[in-house]
Amino acid sequence: MVEKVKLAKQFIEAIPHAKELGMELTDIAEGTATITMPYDMKLVGDPQTGVIHGGAVSALMDTCCGAAVMSHPSAPGGTATIDLRIDYMRAATPGQSITTKATCHHITRNVAFVRAVATDDDTNSPVATASGAFTVEKRF
Repeated sequence: MVEKVKLAKQFIEAIPHAKELGMELTDIAEGTATITMPYDMKLVGDPQTGVIHGGAVSALMDTCCGAAVMSHPSAPGGTATIDLRIDYMRAATPGQSITTKATCHHITRNVAFVRAVATDDDTNSPVATASGAFTVEKRF
């Protein structure tokens, strides 16, 4: 399992959009992943409010969900998003990093099911939640 987690971590860190958005994989285990994206003015969707654009949040959540699938003990390889539903609960607080934690809660031969929560410093009030389905690839 250690080798699988290492490969998943290397893969996530090599994704160009993850690098551009400043994503940092802070934790990865068997079927779970946590990724943090720092606040950056280039990610702001509305300069008057300073709120990070929802597209950056969705990219963070999608990437984190994929990492959770890749680290699941029953997933033999890589993954791709089939479907991802994101519910935005509130605007992220300007100036604060956003952290997403994803859990792959069920996996079949071909499809993995994932849930995720994104928060800023107020971890009791989510910025967004997500649920999705991802492919289960045969090998890395």
